[in-house]
Amino acid sequence: MSEELESLLGLLDLERVEEDIFRGVSRTSLVPRVFGGQVAAQALVAAGRTVPDARPAHSLHAYFLRPGDPGAPIVYTVDRIRDGRSFTTRRVVAVQHGQPIFHLSASFQAYEEGLEHQDRMPPAPDPETLPTAADALPLHLPPDVAQRLLDARAAVDLRYADLPPWGTVGRPREARSQVWFRTNGKLEGEHAGSLLHLCLATYVSDMTLLDSVLLAHGRGGWAVGDVVGASLDHAMWFHRPFRADEWLLYDQESPSASGGRGLGQARIWTRDGRLAVTVIQEGVVRVPRGR
Repeated sequence: MSEELESLLGLLDLERVEEDIFRGVSRTSLVPRVFGGQVAAQALVAAGRTVPDARPAHSLHAYFLRPGDPGAPIVYTVDRIRDGRSFTTRRVVAVQHGQPIFHLSASFQAYEEGLEHQDRMPPAPDPETLPTAADALPLHLPPDVAQRLLDARAAVDLRYADLPPWGTVGRPREARSQVWFRTNGKLEGEHAGSLLHLCLATYVSDMTLLDSVLLAHGRGGWAVGDVVGASLDHAMWFHRPFRADEWLLYDQESPSASGGRGLGQARIWTRDGRLAVTVIQEGVVRVPRGR
């Protein structure tokens, strides 16, 4: 296991302050605020620690309310909304400096048999044939920006199936993007629980989902400064079990952008073609004045 992955796992290992109150810290981000995927993953950790292991999360719905301060701890308060015979519901509020910065509702379900169907997995190149981030990013970004982005994503092996937004600046193309990802190391022993895999996928899901919005307009994004933006809301549905330390295909597209907002929707597939997760996110995507 890489040092960076160990650091991320430590980030997700929240301190329990009271029965339903947890405290987390933050890590360096590409922008001077807490990375949204981190807050969402930590909130899901907090909710999941109040639910029996036999009831994994099947969905979450979240709103980003204020930018997080990376230099201050985040307090997560869990509200036990419902404990039913099959479903459990939790609400989590993340607070900094006395103000809520994030709100999450999550639902958990005991396993049961039921109807089964799914769409077919889209075609995608094998992940091993794609360049690593360390090889690809310096080709398209200034050295200092590339290094900051590599440092921010060092716990994850994330590979673009096609050029990322900053690789095609000024050339609009189809509003669709694919990346393969997995953790930089195996998750074993105390890290083998299903909740952690869900939380790691939640963490990664906020990294690239709005890329497809940028592609439609030939924008390079936050890495090159030709747009400013932030996540507004985030929803995920967990359909089937998966492992975050095995290759997952993140197939993303944007059906709409308007009003200074862009919508991204995506599916996460296991390498053997099982539909594991559906993700939808809306974010602020604004062009700076003069650009």
